[in-house]
Amino acid sequence: MAEAGDRIADRYLLQEPIGSGGMGIVWRAHDELLNRQVAMKCAHPDDERAERRLTNEASNAAQLHDRHVVSVFDFVKEGGDCWIVMEHVSGSSLADLVRDRGALSPQEVGSIGCQIAAALAKSHAEGVVHGDVSPENVLVTEDGVAKLTDFGISRALWSEATLTRTGGVPGKPLYLPPEVAKGHPADRKSDVFSLGATLYAAVEGQSPYGKAAHLMAYVARAIDGHIEPPRRAGPLAEALTALLSVEPRRRPAADQAVRLLRRATPGPAPGEGPHDGGPLDRTPFRMRLLPPSARRPWRRPSRRVVITATALGAAAAMVAWLALVGPWGGGHSDESGRSESGRAGTVGDARTADPCTLLDAVSLSRFGATVLDPDYGEIDRCDVLLRGESGDDIADVQLNFDADPPEPGGLVPTRRVGNVTIGAYKREGDKCVRNIASADRKQIWIITERLGTPAPDPCQLGDAATDYAVSVLDRGQVPRRSSRPDESSLARGHACGLFDGDELERAAGVEVQDRDQGFGDWRCEWANGSGDAGVELEFSRSNDFTSHDGQRAVIAGRKSFVLPNEWSDESCLVQMLHRSYRNSLGDDTVELVSLNVRGPQSTEKLCHTAKALTAAAAKKLPKA
Repeated sequence: MAEAGDRIADRYLLQEPIGSGGMGIVWRAHDELLNRQVAMKCAHPDDERAERRLTNEASNAAQLHDRHVVSVFDFVKEGGDCWIVMEHVSGSSLADLVRDRGALSPQEVGSIGCQIAAALAKSHAEGVVHGDVSPENVLVTEDGVAKLTDFGISRALWSEATLTRTGGVPGKPLYLPPEVAKGHPADRKSDVFSLGATLYAAVEGQSPYGKAAHLMAYVARAIDGHIEPPRRAGPLAEALTALLSVEPRRRPAADQAVRLLRRATPGPAPGEGPHDGGPLDRTPFRMRLLPPSARRPWRRPSRRVVITATALGAAAAMVAWLALVGPWGGGHSDESGRSESGRAGTVGDARTADPCTLLDAVSLSRFGATVLDPDYGEIDRCDVLLRGESGDDIADVQLNFDADPPEPGGLVPTRRVGNVTIGAYKREGDKCVRNIASADRKQIWIITERLGTPAPDPCQLGDAATDYAVSVLDRGQVPRRSSRPDESSLARGHACGLFDGDELERAAGVEVQDRDQGFGDWRCEWANGSGDAGVELEFSRSNDFTSHDGQRAVIAGRKSFVLPNEWSDESCLVQMLHRSYRNSLGDDTVELVSLNVRGPQSTEKLCHTAKALTAAAAKKLPKA
């Protein structure tokens, strides 16, 4: 008998039971290799045939990649037990929601129904039938995202004892399709009926077969096709009646069910809001979020490393939850000078907060092959890319920290989850932006972008990445970076401390006191009183140091490029190579300093100033 504290497969540490039933016990566990929470179902197959069936069903479920399907990560056999390792969903089952709150509103049920119908449409398109859609197998997060779990797994675990209690009929009698009650195997249309029965129970508070004293009575009513008309469903009544048609051929397919349910309870269309359906019992409010800092369009790497078991091990080591370490390179550790150590929903010390702990390549793999790049662009940034069948990058998920505090007001729709506030921007072309305002008044930007076709909807991809980031923040502060940067790394530098007042005033006519310090002091911007002249300096990374348009130069003995009007009109940008190294995944990587001067002067004068300031900054950088 498994107990809390047991370690399964020398990797999964059992923490506490979070569910149980005739099909097994579900544990919350910690995956020590990948440093994440997982759910583990402990099953006891009756014989080798049942074990093979369970393995096959788990394998089928693992092939499904959809935001509304609980991902299957692993299958472990230990002793006489089989363990199915799944995505941990922070929330409640639909059955628990109805038990705790009573019948839900038609709008809430419609939102859940749209999402689960979409999950079934995806699984049916891939030839996978669930076979046991029920309120127990629908999980709903606190912010209204619905996920379907146990694809085929319950069906594979039906034992003789279970079949005896239900007269030889597999499944939960309260949601049993009539044709399955008569002995026919479950198929796509059976899933649609069980979805209708599940939604009926959520909005009506009972099975569509009414209330009975014994399970066999429900089976008998299913065989007779005895369906009670809905009374509380309101706008959902017509859709539920269609889904619950006794004759399978009269039922809609799952994709048609999505349209029926959406028409009955209209909400945001997929990709236009946080979910495919509407919000679940929460009061929305709005606040004005500052747009992302003026990030420059770094060229995308030409070479990435696809996540493999070995690479994941290295990545897990990199993003491990370690004790908070002190700031690097001296100076203050945080823009505010304060740190709220450990408080849920906070970023904490800027220079040690690890952006890669808020992205999970494995959870995003349900959208396709995932690719991790922990060392690209700004030092407060982490990326996960999706790669298509051709091997080309088809989508990018970028996460950045931002020191600027959010400001209340405005038109960006937001919702509150725990100690953080999530903002959802409207999709613009192939790009979608999500914002997380932390409890210590910093911001986290998640920017998803389509890079090729076919590719997932960028807002659905962004919502999945945001859900994971929020789940980490809900447990505590952003985890710390697992190791100190190299002595020569720009991560140890302080951008705002590279110039004194005389240098900036003499060279560019700006004042050192009039500055905007970026997150971690890895970016700094100075301006003059009127704002028509300024200097911007930023530390960043790339996979090589090349420029198709820049003029080659050597500044302070270092390779550099000079790019007039690159970041804006009436400006000149200098990029200077600081060092080359191999990152934690073995990728060739470079660190570079980018310095831009803007103002009402000739391009020649601006570039002369930019080169002079870059040479002055080079003297105060960490020794490469």
